[in-house]
Amino acid sequence: MDSSKFHINIHQNNNDVNNNNNVNIGSTTSSSSSTASTSSRYENQKRRDWNTFGQYLKNHRPPLTLSRCSGAHVLEFLRYLDQFGKTKVHIPMCPFYGHPNPPAPCPCPVKQAWGSLDALIGRLRAAFEENGGKPETNPFGARAVRLYLREVRDLQSKARGVSYDKKKKKKKRKISPPPQQLTDTHSGCL
Repeated sequence: MDSSKFHINIHQNNNDVNNNNNVNIGSTTSSSSSTASTSSRYENQKRRDWNTFGQYLKNHRPPLTLSRCSGAHVLEFLRYLDQFGKTKVHIPMCPFYGHPNPPAPCPCPVKQAWGSLDALIGRLRAAFEENGGKPETNPFGARAVRLYLREVRDLQSKARGVSYDKKKKKKKRKISPPPQQLTDTHSGCL
């Protein structure tokens, strides 16, 4: 795909509806602007991401329909987004490879951070199903996408010297009931 001909406008409201596989691309209702103020930040971001991906499909050469979109197209989209990234990812030959805070500038590329890509895929995966897609045909849940995200995480972890350990869930403390008072049933008896 020629990236010079591709332009993404995240805040664009695309009122075109793609009915392939009964999955809607773009705004799902005409009252989306009135519900945007009452929606959560997550819901607003998910809607913008969905519209952005719909714009990507529309601008793709040749144009893509959602029913023909595969994990490979999702990977192409993620790689395209790298040019807008802000995370410095050192290459193995860089003297700062593995250092989280390099002391000087270097020519290494900037890319999308793994956490941003992971969150984006999560939102798009949910939006796909909310817009009528079936979980088994969800291109955002494809094995290739999961493997790519794992590869990006590992590469960025090594390049930046930052570990991406899974956060451990805090164990819920069991609140034990207060100790019961033992009653002496034999009181008064000798």
